[in-house]
Amino acid sequence: MRIAFVCTHAESLGGSYVHVRDVSSALMARGYVVKVFIGGTGIVTEQLQERGVPYQSLQNLARPISPIKDIAAILELNLHFREFNPSLISCHSSKAGIIGRLATAGGVPKLFTAHGWAFADGVGRKARLYEKLERFVAPYAKRIITVCDADRRDAIRRRIARPEQLVTIYNGMPEATFRAEPAKQPPRIISVARLDSQKDHPTLLRALAGLTRLEWSLVLVGDGPRRAELEELVVSLGLADRVTFRGVSKTVGEELGASQIFCLSSNYEGFPRSTLEAMRTGLPVVVTDVNGCKEALVEGKTGFSVPPRDVEGLAERLSILIQRPDLRVEMGQRGRELFVERFTFERMLDEMLALYEEVLGEELS
Repeated sequence: MRIAFVCTHAESLGGSYVHVRDVSSALMARGYVVKVFIGGTGIVTEQLQERGVPYQSLQNLARPISPIKDIAAILELNLHFREFNPSLISCHSSKAGIIGRLATAGGVPKLFTAHGWAFADGVGRKARLYEKLERFVAPYAKRIITVCDADRRDAIRRRIARPEQLVTIYNGMPEATFRAEPAKQPPRIISVARLDSQKDHPTLLRALAGLTRLEWSLVLVGDGPRRAELEELVVSLGLADRVTFRGVSKTVGEELGASQIFCLSSNYEGFPRSTLEAMRTGLPVVVTDVNGCKEALVEGKTGFSVPPRDVEGLAERLSILIQRPDLRVEMGQRGRELFVERFTFERMLDEMLALYEEVLGEELS
């Protein structure tokens, strides 16, 4: 089987890119022929090269909507698809999902994985446009994979695609190298998230500003366009001695292993990989209840969820965990067990391969 993966850009290592990197590497190890088609070059192509995964840098595929460049990207992909001659095409993230599905490939079946919809509540002003585009290109995919049931239900409710076309396959993660010690005091809270408008770091920081009577520290792993703004907010809230901006880290596992509480405050999500990373390390998790975030945990057993932009609610949940090392240990252990049961990389890969075979079988019948 020859599988072509299509991604939007190589400049930043988000969840969809880590997914493609890990899946393509694993498929090669199983004897499949793969190639990743991606806009530009950057950290993603560097990591693909390190793992020996073939890739093709595309000159015209980029995140911003640009009719002229987008048409050029479709034509560019047409050429490369003919050269590679794939058995199956797997598109990832919204822009690549649209371009990849519109590119012709001689009737080769296509899959699209929505790593969180670009029209989800909280996305912003381009949401309506992406909703129309997704509805238009949906028929060009044999199956549309959602990474959580919330996204599948949302797509059905908005009539993006036929219900039988939509399949949920939860994200999966490789086994962790590091284990956390949640009972350690004072606790270190960690958030692994890009510093951009998708994430809601201000709510997290304001929640913690109300907990300065307690002992804690916060490490923010990730970088992005809002870093300067958030650094100013930290100073204005009087948290400069409590908060560390770690930037992009190649040792996220170590950072999680050195922490006691994981928190992800978001405006919108699909099904965050960072929450699974925290659970496999043995950390209790606190997440915003948007899209599929809540599906990763058992409420009150492996962690807590809070409504979007709820400063007081987030402060209350964090306060409980800061003051209860015994509860951190209990939740972390249960979260670790849930990860092993439901969210391993092997489980995800097996489900994906079963879908590949099903789609190809339909084409041959």
